[in-house]
Amino acid sequence: MKKLLKLILRLFIGFFVASMGIVFMLNSNLGAGPWDVFHQGLSNNTFLTIGQASIVAGFVVVALTTVLKLKVGIGTVLNMIFIGIFTDIILFTNLIPISKNLFTGLIMLFIGMMLMSIGTYLYISCELGCGPRDGLMVALTSITKKPVNVIRRSTELGALICGYILGGKIGVGTFIIALGLGGCMKFVFEFCNFDLGVLNHKSLKDTIPFIKELLKEDNDMENIRM
Repeated sequence: MKKLLKLILRLFIGFFVASMGIVFMLNSNLGAGPWDVFHQGLSNNTFLTIGQASIVAGFVVVALTTVLKLKVGIGTVLNMIFIGIFTDIILFTNLIPISKNLFTGLIMLFIGMMLMSIGTYLYISCELGCGPRDGLMVALTSITKKPVNVIRRSTELGALICGYILGGKIGVGTFIIALGLGGCMKFVFEFCNFDLGVLNHKSLKDTIPFIKELLKEDNDMENIRM
């Protein structure tokens, strides 16, 4: 049970840290990140909150990554739901203040990008399935053999264009995030000696056998101690 609980805890800490990163970037008041510009645009044209728009967009991206033969795991589904929920909770509780000037805005932007990168590392490394947008990044990285920062920037550019068409807010921070988040992600992955190419994500079908295996390992360890 300990291994399973640690894995679940790591997964949800990753979701929460990534959500904190999203809100830091939003509240930098310098313009949202590319995907969040898209979520804002979608929210502006529907009855959805930004978090709910993120969830809906996640389902669409998952459908695309499924076509690209990427495994969809329980982590993918939980990511779609809980990052949107955590983002709305953090926004509605005013946990993170809104920047009033350029200097604090830039600091918040950098903190947000680093938190987003760390959160992404935490939940992707659980190998329970990538988040929707990360799944697209992993699938395209695997297919094209291009560096992760190049793929990240390309997908974010597409989201940015769609978001702008829908009326999402673009500022200087948008372009800083578009150009800088891929680099932050690359730095965090390399610092943690983390290679996307060697991951073995569990599909939804593999999840129950994987959980049973973790529980069996815990029981075996307990028996050895006894």
